[in-house]
Amino acid sequence: MTETQTVPVLTIGLGCRQGCSASTLQALLEQALQAHGINLETIKGLASIDGKKAELGLLELAQRLNLPLVFFNAAELAPYQTRLSHRSSLAFEQTGCYGVAESAALALAEQLGQARANLLISRQKNPMATFALAWTGQNPR
Repeated sequence: MTETQTVPVLTIGLGCRQGCSASTLQALLEQALQAHGINLETIKGLASIDGKKAELGLLELAQRLNLPLVFFNAAELAPYQTRLSHRSSLAFEQTGCYGVAESAALALAEQLGQARANLLISRQKNPMATFALAWTGQNPR
């Protein structure tokens, strides 16, 4: 295993309702990271589904946190559906993906880490958004 494969790569996946604010997303993100003892500085990027490219809350959050925000289409997220902790029929109806946050986190972690990703924090939610954290490399815990 190379040095880059052993260093943990942590990525966040986010799903949200239309009009969700950056503050709402950030509160969910910070609450989940704090509950699991994970430092925000260890996060390498944010991800969501391409239908959210114009969501100002997501764009503002990425800017606030100075993190790249990557979007995947439903076909790119589909291979991850068997690895989800929760499959939402409603999310599938609206996006073509059974779980935006978890799928997007896994997809970005695998893209950046060049290895199979796992969920470190499965789907967390509030009334406006969903959050998940994935990792590749050495277990960060």
